[in-house]
Amino acid sequence: MQVPEPLSALWGPAGKLRFGEAALTLRVNEEPQAFLAEGLRGRGGSRDSDPGVVCAGSVLVKMEIRKVVQSLEQTAREILTLLQGVHQGAGFQDIPKRCLKAREHFGTTVLNLSFLRPLVPQPMCLSFRRFHEHWRFVLQRLVFLAAFVVYLESETLVTREAVTEILGIEPDREKGFHLDVEDYLSGVLILASELSRLSVNSVTAGDYSRPLHISTFINELDSGFRLLNLKNDSLRKRYDGLKYDVKKVEEVVYDLSIRGFNKETAAACVEK
Repeated sequence: MQVPEPLSALWGPAGKLRFGEAALTLRVNEEPQAFLAEGLRGRGGSRDSDPGVVCAGSVLVKMEIRKVVQSLEQTAREILTLLQGVHQGAGFQDIPKRCLKAREHFGTTVLNLSFLRPLVPQPMCLSFRRFHEHWRFVLQRLVFLAAFVVYLESETLVTREAVTEILGIEPDREKGFHLDVEDYLSGVLILASELSRLSVNSVTAGDYSRPLHISTFINELDSGFRLLNLKNDSLRKRYDGLKYDVKKVEEVVYDLSIRGFNKETAAACVEK
């Protein structure tokens, strides 16, 4: 029996599927591709589908998804490490170069997401939520990184459509593998926390105008989130932390204004 990579590592002798200490027996004379295909149907399969086959197929899907997610997490760590350099004194001069390198790393992310898309069973509209938890956190992290790059380049908020273009996925649910609205909003809130840190470090580096721009940006962001009717979930809890980011940046702007750094700009920012 020939089993194509990357599934061959999951199959043991005598047609058994390795899963920790246990093993699921493959039906006699059945090709692994057909076995996997039936398992992928999951809850969408027929009523007389073998429950063991469905379970084994789900196990295979989750294991393959996890491999791709691990690659995405590794790429996200590399991009984050690259962008963290902007918090250092010399990093402010290298912002355009760091953003360019970060965009090159996003090419690897697009490739990994192209591997993830076909692993989600069809129909996508039914299976997306079922497997969403596997990639939800890493996708939020990637949204934050894309938003951070765009802000460093233009000091503007990246749109959801622009993020999907950077990541190579769809903006709309009807088109298949897409960026969920809550994942986009969570990534934007992570950006707010990063910018509050950047406002402090920019003063240390002698850049007194950047905190004023960050203050305006975060206050506008806070005003936008106040218009949303958020449920009592993880997104709401993350939004509750936004007020502390706003307060932190306002304290930096206040300290700059009373010390006379960029006095006119600081006064206008405080009045606003």
